[in-house]
Amino acid sequence: MAELIITEKPAASEKIANALAEGKIKKETEKGASYYILKRKGKEIIIGCAVGHLFSLAEKNPQYAYPVFDIEWQPTYKVNKAATFAKKYFDLLKKLTKKADSFTIACDYDLEGEVIGLNIIRFICNQKDANRMKFSTLTKQDLIEAYEKKLKHLDWGQANAGETRHYLDWYYGINLSRALTESIKSRGVFKVMSIGRVQGPALKIIVDKEKEIQAFKPTLFWQIELTGKVKQENITAWHIKDKFWNKKEAEDVLERTKDKDGKISSVERKKFEQATLTPFDLTTLQTEAYRCFGINPKETLAIAQNLYLGGLISYPRTSSQKLPASIGFKTILQNLSKQKEYSLLVKEILKTDLIPKEGKKTDPAHPAIFPTGEIPQKLDSKHKKIYDLIVKRFLTVFASSAIRETVKVEIDVNKEIFITKGTRTIKQGWHKFYQPYVNLKEEELPSLSKGDIVKVKKIILHNKETQPPKRYTPSSIIKELEKRNLGTKATRAAIIDTLYQRGYIKDQAITATQLGIKTIETLEKYSPEIIDEQLTRHFEEEMEEIRQNKKKEEVVLKEAKEVLIKILKKFKQKEREIGAELTKAEYETRKQANLIGKCPVCKEGELRIIFSKKTKKRFIACNRYPECETTFPLPQKGLVKALNKECPKCGYPMVVLIRKGKRPWQLCINPKCSKKE
Repeated sequence: MAELIITEKPAASEKIANALAEGKIKKETEKGASYYILKRKGKEIIIGCAVGHLFSLAEKNPQYAYPVFDIEWQPTYKVNKAATFAKKYFDLLKKLTKKADSFTIACDYDLEGEVIGLNIIRFICNQKDANRMKFSTLTKQDLIEAYEKKLKHLDWGQANAGETRHYLDWYYGINLSRALTESIKSRGVFKVMSIGRVQGPALKIIVDKEKEIQAFKPTLFWQIELTGKVKQENITAWHIKDKFWNKKEAEDVLERTKDKDGKISSVERKKFEQATLTPFDLTTLQTEAYRCFGINPKETLAIAQNLYLGGLISYPRTSSQKLPASIGFKTILQNLSKQKEYSLLVKEILKTDLIPKEGKKTDPAHPAIFPTGEIPQKLDSKHKKIYDLIVKRFLTVFASSAIRETVKVEIDVNKEIFITKGTRTIKQGWHKFYQPYVNLKEEELPSLSKGDIVKVKKIILHNKETQPPKRYTPSSIIKELEKRNLGTKATRAAIIDTLYQRGYIKDQAITATQLGIKTIETLEKYSPEIIDEQLTRHFEEEMEEIRQNKKKEEVVLKEAKEVLIKILKKFKQKEREIGAELTKAEYETRKQANLIGKCPVCKEGELRIIFSKKTKKRFIACNRYPECETTFPLPQKGLVKALNKECPKCGYPMVVLIRKGKRPWQLCINPKCSKKE
């Protein structure tokens, strides 16, 4: 008999096989699913894999009703038609189990990986427990160590916490979504509505911001700018008061300084240390990738996961900003130096004491994200960008602080003080290792001294107004959810993606749609518990207690059921009222989404996207038909959205066509216009 090692992904199986084998590896394939046979210290080892979750939660007796709690784990290929490919891996593991007398789980070491392993062990292998390999990289050295020091049991804290999360998410997601969908159905409309345990509070955060922006009323203020010359150098300065809320007061300053030159009354220089950056956890990697490359958080996670499976970086789903010395800083750096683009930078870092600057955040399962030092073979553009960002960040944490100097100059113009500031880098420190990702301006002032005369060219009064709060981006909302302890590092990006898919939010500067706003308003009015941030956070804390073996899974699930039953009973009583409000919001959102702009022909109507039931085709038409018969053809594939701008060539509205795997295409709706973008 043999030992069966079970991994989460095929790529991990191959990596572990190559690491553990002492001699030839035999690769076998059945119906497209592969496994490996090898020997280590005379013992036969079989390595098989899952493809993520081979089991999903489903109702025991399916019926479209709520509340429902009678659920069980079932093979994913039976539950989800899109997952039929998983059956071959399910069947193969079932067969390999018969050849094994010991079992080792080598799935990702986190809540999800533990649940995947647990379900395979109990439902396919018919075992109560298994050995557990724990690793943060797929390098040979780490995998051998993980195998030699494998745990004798599953991590039951992780397994129970992970399973509880699945149950809670199912209870909330299915029951609440069904309740919303049924409420709309009660008004004669069918649309699948979606809300979840974390999704609801996340949407409320965005809607609250939207309302804050909508309620914002700009306030006028004035600023006074001075431009002039000193020692033949141009200089710009602003009045010390900055914002004037009274125009008369600003005009008085203008009058007092009219046709007057200035004199430098003080020059103040200050040096300060700019501390080295901390290592990447998943959230900071996602926010930095969005800032540097515009890559959204969900895609960043997918790319990082691919880099991990390729053995190039450590496990990315981590909350840690700590780098333990045990990962072998020197070895990693020496291996990185073999890549030409990092060679000179690494040589400088190797001269330091190799003590990393660490952040406060920790993770019981994994260290911060770091490169393994293995040399990439072929990476596409985005993978290379994320890899380079991770390498540069790793180098940066060993570098010294940067030294910068600020210079503050005060200019006296007839007793009115104007200020100009400049900041320059005196010592690069970590800046050198984090190029081109350092986001700092160098604003160096000319060499100035007290008493220097400033020849004033102009003193200008600027009319300005206060700006509304900034909208969330896919990056900043992830950060906000983390700050509020909503969701997990691995799920936050997917939650925001779901809000987009359901039509609750839109655009990169995240805007809540009418449907999103009305959904939150309706729930606040009739069932505020569904979007209660505190309740969601409470369950997050309880799951952490389960992970630490301080609380039992069944206790938390019992509480969740009781809470949901109360919520849904109250919801059912107001179902038709809720449905009426949501139906109206859904119609308005759909109507707005189909609006392209003003009709350029009749000048009175609005152009909208129309779908013809007769021809099964979509096109753009004026809503004043039959008075105005203006129509425009549209591409029949892809998502069409209004750009809210006119064609610079012909003045007709422009749209953007979004197609999977292709760059968004901006086009003028006028077929006679030759403008292409």
